[in-house]
Amino acid sequence: MHPSEHQHGGAGHAGSCPAAESILAVAEQLFSEKGYEATSMSELAQRAGVSKANIFHHFHSKRELYLAVMQAACKDSRQALLEIRAGNGSTRERLAGFMRRHLRNMLDNEEVSRLVLREVLESGPERGRELAGRVFAEGFQQLVETVREGQERGELRPDTDPALVAHLIISTGVFFFQGRAVARHLHGAGFIEDPDDYAAQVADVLFDGCLAAHAENRPAPRPPERKGRR
Repeated sequence: MHPSEHQHGGAGHAGSCPAAESILAVAEQLFSEKGYEATSMSELAQRAGVSKANIFHHFHSKRELYLAVMQAACKDSRQALLEIRAGNGSTRERLAGFMRRHLRNMLDNEEVSRLVLREVLESGPERGRELAGRVFAEGFQQLVETVREGQERGELRPDTDPALVAHLIISTGVFFFQGRAVARHLHGAGFIEDPDDYAAQVADVLFDGCLAAHAENRPAPRPPERKGRR
């Protein structure tokens, strides 16, 4: 993600000020380029045009700064969740809209999305607990609550675990993002060329299922579009 494309924020520094925002922007670039271990605070200070003491004034440690970058990277998705919860439309429509926005956000901000996924994949139990609590918990809970409210209104099946549905919604975007370079060369996987259509089709499958009995009154799906390999 290019730092100018979103506003950084979250825990890890006291308040928001231009100096802290500048440090976060440079940290995002360096962590994305080099990873956590290979990024030095000295280089970060030099690129940001500040002293190391100034960095630690805003962020108590390198880890705190890293977590602040993770939080900022997820800000757009958290905002999307707040908007769908406050918006109109059925639960299905709002969740499908979130699936589309979540995937589009990952694709539009590729560098920092890879940074977040790398951290998730490489985290052990302790770091995983830290990430869950400080980076992902708020947004995930909002998504779970949206599903649960749909169940309470009778729009979604009441016997399905809301957290499982939320996990599937997020996984839809993550798997597309991670696997698209290979998937676009698989026979019949034309959906990979249109992320918005992919999200819509997955929403159909998730909420309506694959059994023919569920599709009696629905229009026949259009065949996959054939596109040349890239």
